[in-house]
Amino acid sequence: MTAPWAEWDHIVKIDPDKTLVEGETFQDVCATGTDALEIGGTTGMTEEKMARVVEATTAYDIPVYIEPSNVGAVVHREGLDGYLVPVVLNAGDVFWMTGAHKEWARLDDDIDWGSTFTEAYIVLNPDSSVARYTEADCDIDADEVAAYAEIAERMFGQRIVYIEYSGIFGDTEIVRAAADAAEEARVFYGGGIGDYDAAYEMGRHADTVIVGDLVHDEGVDAVRETVEGAKDAKSERADGV
Repeated sequence: MTAPWAEWDHIVKIDPDKTLVEGETFQDVCATGTDALEIGGTTGMTEEKMARVVEATTAYDIPVYIEPSNVGAVVHREGLDGYLVPVVLNAGDVFWMTGAHKEWARLDDDIDWGSTFTEAYIVLNPDSSVARYTEADCDIDADEVAAYAEIAERMFGQRIVYIEYSGIFGDTEIVRAAADAAEEARVFYGGGIGDYDAAYEMGRHADTVIVGDLVHDEGVDAVRETVEGAKDAKSERADGV
């Protein structure tokens, strides 16, 4: 079966703990041309906040997935396409490799396993909230990132390798190393994508470019630029440019 994300060039990640730019709506976000929405965040997650965003976004014709950071923020709603669950490969705290997931399975009897998928995260910005929470070892080079990507796919059967710089624009050589190591797994990239050029540059290496803070800080016009950059990069890759 073809993976839901197989043709996604661009994702908008919406943080339920943050607001949209004044005057903009979730309908505006859905109309940017992005391929999918991920709903989630590292801090401040509650079921009430998550439910509000899920209810608002599933009203439109776009795939919507929750990216859960804790079991208390997971909701089940009609129209939700599923769950993309981070497994942080370079976490220092094993809770973020298996512990959080065990708690979700233990406490939630309504998990739709047919719509639940994992993302093999490699966290690389030591100053980010996700790095601090997971105690991630971010002092790793391109060879090590490539090795993480390889074991994610080959040993653990991961179908998504997520290179996470969260807040800063990452090292394109590291992203390319991960992409070269992953044969069939899809490489997601997130971090510091703020305009067309940044999206285009990372889109030349990663399969899918993700923006998060941009939608909250700059708004839908800026997001639309990144959609164009990611899709232009994908088109050139397909043409062998």
